[in-house]
Amino acid sequence: MTMTQAWSEEMVEVAGISLQMVKGGSGEPLLILHDEMGYPGWLKYHEALSKGYQLNIPFHPGFGESEELDWVMGMRDLAGWYLGCLDQLGLEGVNVIGFGLGGWLAAEMATMCPQQFKKMVLVDAMGVKPSEGEIFDIFQVVARDFIKDSILNSEATPEFQMICPDEPTPDQAENWERARETSCRLGWRPYMHNPSLPKVLFRLSRVPTLIIWGEQDPVVPVSAAQVYQQGIPGSRLEIIKNSGHRPEVEQADQFIGLVQGFLKG
Repeated sequence: MTMTQAWSEEMVEVAGISLQMVKGGSGEPLLILHDEMGYPGWLKYHEALSKGYQLNIPFHPGFGESEELDWVMGMRDLAGWYLGCLDQLGLEGVNVIGFGLGGWLAAEMATMCPQQFKKMVLVDAMGVKPSEGEIFDIFQVVARDFIKDSILNSEATPEFQMICPDEPTPDQAENWERARETSCRLGWRPYMHNPSLPKVLFRLSRVPTLIIWGEQDPVVPVSAAQVYQQGIPGSRLEIIKNSGHRPEVEQADQFIGLVQGFLKG
């Protein structure tokens, strides 16, 4: 019996560049914005969400095979470009899930254009300064160690070897380094946050927002989740126990349940 792959990958010409995209599933469009290390591959949570939604997963400019935008020097620049990109892709008024750096991107876009998103899920998002602790400097360690250290218990995480194999392929290693370079350009100073973002989160009063955080996140302290919750009117915060920076793989079943319940509610 031949199994049909649940997703496809393509290069699209949009908003002035070639953009790499993964698509899968069927139903209402759902935009997924990957984190600071790039798209990790099709995971359990993608498969589960693709049963009810058409997943649209762009590789941010400068990640994977997507072209760079040399004029983009910070997250507000990227957010402005992305809004035009989504217009051209026909993805206005969609649900969005943003992870890490991608969560920051989603929040910036939503404050600039609240009507862009129907509902928003922020997962261990960068973008705001934690009230306690600091955002971990991802450039202090090599890429593989950063991914490993971001997970509370890699041995108990079934998909860990998929996202961070003992011997990454040359392409995977190159993509990690490209991701780090782009993340550096987007969020180096001030490091991985925008001091003005908390001041404009009130604009999301009409964007139902779910904030999901790993209780032991070593990359973005849980106090940052509280900054987001306090700033976004009506937002809901869910802390996932026994999880670090990647609850979507560390506690996949709980993560899937939270997201599905929120999007359907």
